[in-house]
Amino acid sequence: MNAEVKDFVTEKVNVLLGAASCCAEAKEAAKNWLDAVGTDSEGEATKNLIAELEEDIMPIDGLIAFAGSEAGAQVFGAETAKNVLAHAEELKASGAKYCDCAACAACEAILEKKDELL
Repeated sequence: MNAEVKDFVTEKVNVLLGAASCCAEAKEAAKNWLDAVGTDSEGEATKNLIAELEEDIMPIDGLIAFAGSEAGAQVFGAETAKNVLAHAEELKASGAKYCDCAACAACEAILEKKDELL
């Protein structure tokens, strides 16, 4: 991976780590990747990071389904769930494939560089 890609991904990994919506598993994979950059274990850490991000990124249809469900109302609160649902529907109408929370946006940006990372 070239320096420009490494710098970009490092920036996005740090955004991911700071995102309140980032799950513990993605944070662990992100920290492990940062620790491995420049070492013999960088390749394996990169594969693990990508696998975790592919598992965790929320497709827009999944967000719509969750925000419109009883479980979504319990997690977000009824009013916030309605707002999240409306926002997700707007995102989908504009062509978005994924949730645009800070964690998912960072995941999407990193995954767009997947071929250059591997």
